[in-house]
Amino acid sequence: MKNLQIGKSGIAVPFLGMGTWAIGGGAWWGDNDDALSVKAIQTAVEQGIQWIDTAPIYGLYHSEEVVGEAMKHIDRDKVVLSTKCGLEWRHETPVLHKVVDGVTVYRDLSAQSIIEDVEDSLRRLHTDHLDVLYTHWQTPDFGIYPLEETVEAMMKLKEQGKIRAIGASNVTADIIRGYCKYGQLDVIQEKYSLLTRRIEKQLLPTCKELGVSIQAYSPLEQGLLTGKVTMDTTYPEGSTRNSNPSFQPARRAQALEMLAKWSDLTEKYDCTLAQLVIALTARMIPGLHVLCGARKPEQVLDNAGAMNIKLDGADAVRMKWDVDSIS
Repeated sequence: MKNLQIGKSGIAVPFLGMGTWAIGGGAWWGDNDDALSVKAIQTAVEQGIQWIDTAPIYGLYHSEEVVGEAMKHIDRDKVVLSTKCGLEWRHETPVLHKVVDGVTVYRDLSAQSIIEDVEDSLRRLHTDHLDVLYTHWQTPDFGIYPLEETVEAMMKLKEQGKIRAIGASNVTADIIRGYCKYGQLDVIQEKYSLLTRRIEKQLLPTCKELGVSIQAYSPLEQGLLTGKVTMDTTYPEGSTRNSNPSFQPARRAQALEMLAKWSDLTEKYDCTLAQLVIALTARMIPGLHVLCGARKPEQVLDNAGAMNIKLDGADAVRMKWDVDSIS
C-alpha cells in the first residue's frame, strides 16, 4: 500500500490513522479501561496504523497521558504522533471556548501559550518531538491573537526540532491562506464523511493549490455508516447524535438505504460495511488521510481491515454515484 505525504513535511504514512478522543473518557465517552486503551494503541501500530492523533482537551489531558503510557512500549520511530494546542484551562483568556466536564476552557493562540502547550504535551507523551502539531480551534478575533504570531511560534518550534509538521483544525480557506502566507501549513484536520462533504467545495481547492494535506475525522459519521444503526435506534438526551443532521429521520433513511445497496460488495470484499465505507472515503479525495477512533483492540482490528480492501474501479464509481445521489 502506497504511503501518503503529509503536506510538504516529508513525512509519509498509510492513509489510515487512529484517533484517541474516546480514550480520554470523561462525560462524553464515559469510563475506560486504560490498560485496554494502551493495548489498542499498540495493536494499531502492529497493524501498520502509524499515525496516532490526540489532544490535551480529550479527557482534560487524560488521552495524552494514556497515549504517553503506550509510547513507553512502542518504538518511537514507528509512530507519527500528532497532538494539538490552543485550548487552555490553565488560565483565563478573552476568548471562551466552552465548558468541558465542569472545567471552563478558553482559546489561546498566543506564542507563549502554544510553546507552553507543546512542552506540557511532550512531557505527557514521553517524547522529545511531535510529528504534527495542530492548532485545535482558531481564534474568532485575529486582533487578539494575530495569525502571524501563531504561525511564527509554530515555525520556531519546527526549527527547534520539537515539531516536524504544522497543522490546523476547524479552518476556513482564508485561514489556510494565512498560515501559508506567514509560514508553512502541512495538513488540516476537518470533519468529512460520505454524508458530510462540505470541505470538498469549501477547503479542497485551496488545499490542492497550496499543497496542504487533509486528515478527515468522523468518517463513519458517529457510527451511522457502520451498518449497526437502524431507524429505531435512539440516543440519550444530550447526545450530539440527536443534533447531527445526518441522524435526522429523512437523512438517516437515505443513508441506510444507500448502505443496504452495498451488501453484495461486503460479500465480494469479505469485509464489514464500516471497512467498506472507510476504504471508499479514502478514495473520495486523492491523498486523503482518514482518522478512525478506537479504544479497544478489536475496534482497531476492525478499522485496520479497511487497509486491505482494494476497490475495483467500477465498484468505486458505482458507490460514489450512490453517495452523490443523496448529497
